Amino acid sequence: METILGDVFTWSWFSEPHGYNFNSLLLRDPRGNICVDPVEPNDQVLSELVRLGVSRILITNRNHVRAANKIRERTGARAYIHPDDAAYAKGQGAVLDGVLREGEKIGALEVIGVSGKSPGEVALLWPDRNALIVGDAVIGNPPGQLNLLRERVMDDPARLRRSVAQLLALDFDTILVGDGVSVIGGAKQRLRELVASFKPT
Repeated sequence: METILGDVFTWSWFSEPHGYNFNSLLLRDPRGNICVDPVEPNDQVLSELVRLGVSRILITNRNHVRAANKIRERTGARAYIHPDDAAYAKGQGAVLDGVLREGEKIGALEVIGVSGKSPGEVALLWPDRNALIVGDAVIGNPPGQLNLLRERVMDDPARLRRSVAQLLALDFDTILVGDGVSVIGGAKQRLRELVASFKPT
């Protein structure tokens, strides 16, 4: 497990088919530590998560259930996903305890809707750190740039592009990505460049 932004823990799993990392986060919060999109942890990472404690697991979309059940079982954390992605996630075996609603505050995070890749895709705005946490709304690939996933994996590509463009109205300078390499500093400009590349629909 590594640290980013000073005290945010992250661990990753390399996806051979995609050619980049799938990433997880643990945010320290006095109200209860928050884990986002946890990938499979090795024994050392799992022991550290148990030691540090996890209060809530936030799943940004239906495809990022990943190792949430294992973390939930070992730490007693409660798992949450947007209601529009809940049925699919449950169908993949996810054990869920609650839902994420747009505009809701969870600890230091605010839930932001970014539907399009899936109906219930969310991002998490972290004002205190001037950061935005995303699952599959955008990816950090190639490193230093932001991109979209291939259209064939999106439910509604045009809607996703609109959702991503709306993120430019938020205040952030860092984007922590679930897939690829996070952009620490200058992230809003990278996102602006991505949005500028969208073809009019």
